Amino acid sequence: MSAKSALNKAVFLPNDERMLAAVQVKRRTKKKIPFLATGGQGDYTTFICLSVTNKKPAQVFLTKVKQFEGSSSFIRRSQWSISQLRQVNGVDAIKDCPEFDLVFDSGSDQWTAGSAGEKCVFVQILHHTCQRFSPERKVEFINCPSKLLGGNSSLLHGAADSVSSAVQKASQALNERGERLGRAEEKTSDMMNSAQHFADTAHKLAMKHKC
Repeated sequence: MSAKSALNKAVFLPNDERMLAAVQVKRRTKKKIPFLATGGQGDYTTFICLSVTNKKPAQVFLTKVKQFEGSSSFIRRSQWSISQLRQVNGVDAIKDCPEFDLVFDSGSDQWTAGSAGEKCVFVQILHHTCQRFSPERKVEFINCPSKLLGGNSSLLHGAADSVSSAVQKASQALNERGERLGRAEEKTSDMMNSAQHFADTAHKLAMKHKC
């Protein structure tokens, strides 16, 4: 089982939530935290997770989860509702990079993802989720490549065009087939009429010979 699958099973499923995305991160600027506040448990891995509740109306959360080195368990550290998210800063709108910032009503965090690809997938899913579940409050996405904010609209339009084309071709094929069947039925009818006419003529000739 992958770390993200284990994370979903351990943290979100028990709370009747569904994890939509998760990205492994490290702080770009470390906060000074007293030793006692961390519990002195050593190194850890941090995940920023996006989840939605199964219960309606659905609520969306961003959650910071930690996994300490040598432990298989996960610890939920902080959680924000999507309504508290004000801005997502992708840092570079030209090229893919692993850095991004999350700005909430109560503060902000600067993160570096495990890779640019992980960050891009997370930001794209986050953008789509904000549009779907929080349309009344627009979260600002800045310094993000346009491909992340466009969703799959171009792909969807392309798929729609392909489907439309396929439907038109299928309809045309059915019409042509119908025309062919119609012509075949006409030919069959003509052949049956000719055969019946031939049978009637043969019968009449046979009756004349008997007479």
